[in-house]
Amino acid sequence: MDTLIIIQLIIVLALIFIGARVGGIGLGIFGMIGVGILVFGFGLKPGNAPIDVMLMIISVITAAAALQAAGGLDYMVRIAERILKRNPQNITYLGPLVCYFFTFLSGTGHIAYSLLPIISEIATQSKVRPERPLSISVIASQQAITASPISAATAALLSVDLLGSHGIQLSDILMVCVPATIVGVLVAAFVVSFIGVELKDDPEYQRRVKEGLIELKENKEITKGKHETRRQMWSVIVFLLGVFMIVLFGSIPSLRPVFVSNGVSSVLGMPDIIEIIMMSIAGIILLISKANVEKAVKGSIFGAGMQAVIAIFGIAWMGDTFFNGNIEFFKHSIEGIVRSYPFLFAVALFVMSILLFSQAATVRTLYPLGLALGIPPFALIAMFPAVNGYFFIPNYPTVVAAINFDRTGSTRIGKYVLNHSFQIPGFVATIVAVSIGYLIISFL
Repeated sequence: MDTLIIIQLIIVLALIFIGARVGGIGLGIFGMIGVGILVFGFGLKPGNAPIDVMLMIISVITAAAALQAAGGLDYMVRIAERILKRNPQNITYLGPLVCYFFTFLSGTGHIAYSLLPIISEIATQSKVRPERPLSISVIASQQAITASPISAATAALLSVDLLGSHGIQLSDILMVCVPATIVGVLVAAFVVSFIGVELKDDPEYQRRVKEGLIELKENKEITKGKHETRRQMWSVIVFLLGVFMIVLFGSIPSLRPVFVSNGVSSVLGMPDIIEIIMMSIAGIILLISKANVEKAVKGSIFGAGMQAVIAIFGIAWMGDTFFNGNIEFFKHSIEGIVRSYPFLFAVALFVMSILLFSQAATVRTLYPLGLALGIPPFALIAMFPAVNGYFFIPNYPTVVAAINFDRTGSTRIGKYVLNHSFQIPGFVATIVAVSIGYLIISFL
C-alpha cells in the first residue's frame, strides 16, 4: 500500500513539474492527465472538482476585465503615478504599498505590470537603487492576493468544502491576513532599503551610463495617459462598490438572504454572493462606460484569469483525488507530526506554491489535507500567506517583468539563478506575515 502511494505521489509531482514547465494552461491539462491516471490506473475515486472556486474566479475576472476595457485600470494607474511622483525618495515604501492596494482591490496581481515601469523610472530619477522598490513591489502584489476579499485564493479558502464549512467568515480571513501581510511587506521594504550599493556606485549602472544606454534626464515624463473621463472614474467607483459589498456581506452574515425549504432554513453562501455581485458589476461597468465587450475579452486580465481557471480545474482536482484517496495513510503517518509542529504544514504550502505558481491552486491542493489532519481553521488562516512562494524560482511573469523594466540593471538574477533580487524580500515578507498571523490568532 505504501509503495503504491509513493508511486502515485511521484506521478502527481512529475505532472505538476511538467505542467509548470509548459506554463499557461499546461498546469490544468497535465493535472487532468493525473486525474485520469489516478482514477483509471489506480482505482481512486475522483475528488471534488473545484466548481465553486472556478465560477468565483470567472466572475471576478469578468468584472476586472470590464474595468480594464472601460479604462478604469488606466485611470487608477494615473492616480498611483501622481502619488508616487510626489514622494520619490520614499519609493521603496510607497511603491509596494501602492501595488499592494491595487492588488487588494482588483483581486489579481497582474495589475502590477502597469505600476512596475512607473516605480522603476521614479527610482532611477531619484537616484534610488530600483532593485529595492521593484523587488518588494512584486512581493507585495503577491502578498495582497492572500488578503484580497475577491482574489481566487481567498475564494478558494472560503469555499464550502474548506474553511467555509468550519464557520469561518470572510471577516475572519481579512482580520488576520490584512494586517499580517501589510506588516510583512513593510518589514521587507525596510530590509531591502539596505540591500546592494547605492545606484551611483553600482558597476552595472555605471557601465550602462558610459555606453549611453541610460538617459540621465530629470523630471522625465513617465506616462502619457489620456485625460480622465467621467466614464473611467465611474467604472472605478462601481467596481470598488462591488468590492465593498462583498466585504460587507462577508463580514456581516445577517445581511445575507435566508431561504426556507422543507422547514430547513439556509443562508446564501459567499460563493454565490461573489458570483452574483461581480458579474452584475461587470454588466453595470459595460453599460455606463459603453466599453466594447470584445475589448474586455481580449484584455490581459481576462486571458490570465482564464488560464488560472483551467490550471485550478486540473491541478486542484488531481490533488483532491490523490489526498482524499489516501487520506487514512496521511492521517496515520503525519497527523502527529503536523499537530506537534504545525509550521511544517506552512512549509509544505510554500513548497507546493513554488511548484504550482498559483495561490488558489495551492489552497485547493493542500488545504483539504490540512483540515483532515486536524489543523485548527484559524491556524490555517495564519498560514495563508505561505502560499506566496512562487518568487523562489525567478521565472514568474511579474518577476521577469520587473527585471526587464529596470533600465539600470540593478534588479537581476544572480549567477546561481536562485540568488536573485526577490529572494530576500520574498522570504522576509512571507515569514513575517505568517508570524504576525499566528500572533493575531493567539488573541482570538
